[in-house]
Amino acid sequence: MLDETAKPRIEAALEGRDYAALRELCRGQEPADVAKLIEELEDQHRAVFFRLLPRDMAGRAFEYLEPEAQESLLRSLGQEHVASILNNMSPDDRTALLEELPASVTKHLLALLSPPERAIAVQLLGYPEGTIGRLMTPEYVAVRPDWTMQRVFEHIRKYGSDRETLNVLYVVDDHGRLVDDLRMRQILLAPAESKIADLCDWKYVGLSAYDDQEKAIHAFQEYDRVALPVTDSSGVLLGIITHDDVLDVAQEEATEDIHKIGAVEALEDPYMDVRFTEMVKKRARWLVVLFVGEMLTASAMGFFEGEIARAVVLALFVPLIISSGGNSGSQAATLVIRAMALGEITLASWWTVMRREIFSGLALGSILGAIGFIRIAVWQEAGIYNYGPYWIGLGMTVALALLGVVLWGTLIGSMLPFLLRRLGADPASSSAPFVATLVDVTGLVIYFTVAQALLRGKLL
Repeated sequence: MLDETAKPRIEAALEGRDYAALRELCRGQEPADVAKLIEELEDQHRAVFFRLLPRDMAGRAFEYLEPEAQESLLRSLGQEHVASILNNMSPDDRTALLEELPASVTKHLLALLSPPERAIAVQLLGYPEGTIGRLMTPEYVAVRPDWTMQRVFEHIRKYGSDRETLNVLYVVDDHGRLVDDLRMRQILLAPAESKIADLCDWKYVGLSAYDDQEKAIHAFQEYDRVALPVTDSSGVLLGIITHDDVLDVAQEEATEDIHKIGAVEALEDPYMDVRFTEMVKKRARWLVVLFVGEMLTASAMGFFEGEIARAVVLALFVPLIISSGGNSGSQAATLVIRAMALGEITLASWWTVMRREIFSGLALGSILGAIGFIRIAVWQEAGIYNYGPYWIGLGMTVALALLGVVLWGTLIGSMLPFLLRRLGADPASSSAPFVATLVDVTGLVIYFTVAQALLRGKLL
């Protein structure tokens, strides 16, 4: 890895035009480390340094750059250099770059590609956004069932140098349909006189080009592969998708879910790159919805204004009651949403989850209710606060209200994601603040209803 002194040394070499020293500094380095260094350089140094990199290193390092750095370099490099970079990029990384750029820029860059590379780029860009077709690369090695090991190795030596991965070979029939996938280990350990068909079990795990990208995440987790084949509706092999692309998708999906759970519309760019107006817009929508919801809380308190006027002491425990319900609901919603994202539960699991959360809500509500009653008793007996002659009834009211509110919050938080999934919406939209706001309103109703039942004729 490049050490911390690499940047000042490279900047000094650039200013002194010591290009031999620059090449020596980058010799044998990892493309990812070189890309990180490029991003840290000043704009006036970045393009010069990039032009001095060996062609292979430049192409591989470019793929690791952030989209903003890629755009900046493309603007500062000459047309011939840009064409060389684009033609040497892997198709999936090139697709990711092109779909981030304005349409006019994409059209111009497509014209710089060689005819074969342009055909691949247009094909990948033709798939809907968010599908596996946008992530796949046609750089794979395919073999036929009747090939001998000798022919297979000759084919690999001839075409394997520029392929995405050689860990897996794909077996196709005369019509290009995928019939099996073989790990390289099987090929290397096979007898020299054997044929591909002798190693096949005629089974494979594959994806459709039109599948959602999230399906690829679950497939890689379930089958523990470094690459998976992508086919069309008739089973013809179109390309492969590799684990590094799926890791990027997994990070994007997790980030989107976290934003939604926090009641923020998903940000399309890194936090520091989002425009101020865009940030306000994405945060304001949910805040307005939650604010309107909290207005119902004020309305609920107004409905019980008479009870509060007769027993002002009841108002002391309103924050305690509604926050406990909101917290329990947020916990349940977060757990269920994450379990759905990981594929641990499905829509069919709703009844099992409900039964589990009922007992959880009763247990948690009992714990908080007991703590609430003990708090009132200790404060009363220690003389810290005088709750009056009916403090036991007040303590029981708080305890039972906490039991009911926590149980209700747990049920709402756990069942709302199932409802949203059933309606075709993203379960992450049942964000913790949304659940808390919903439970705030109903929590007040539960609290004052319990108070009316237990304290009528006493405090009320």
